[in-house]
Amino acid sequence: MRPPPRVAGAPAERLLRKPAGAGRFSRRQRGLTLIGLLFSGIIIALIALVVMRVVPTVIEYVNIKKAVVRATSASPTGLPSEIRTAFDRSQAIDDFSAVAAKDLVISKVNDKTVVSFAYEKRVPLFGPASLLIEYKGDSRSN
Repeated sequence: MRPPPRVAGAPAERLLRKPAGAGRFSRRQRGLTLIGLLFSGIIIALIALVVMRVVPTVIEYVNIKKAVVRATSASPTGLPSEIRTAFDRSQAIDDFSAVAAKDLVISKVNDKTVVSFAYEKRVPLFGPASLLIEYKGDSRSN
């Protein structure tokens, strides 16, 4: 083993000694840098923007789904005109405009009336970017 280098005027013990504060209680500093904080903030803001723009369309979809189920159950005979009229009443109460009564597809499956619908909703995000969501449902599924 090689002896420690000698510096003129400095004893060898001082060269080998640990600096003050480097004892057993010192730790390496950890944390988020300013750039990391800005990057994290931007990502969280983008996610919040998408959620704030999408949630109203999901609420509208749930209202349309409820209106279709109500309209189907309100018509005991299953006549399309009765179903469309009941849907129009629900549409006026729930105040949605993505689907009209004329857009409903009314069919018979195993002697049961099934009312289905499908529509697209374009959600503008920022600039030229937008999100296209395709919704579809029927009176059978929950």
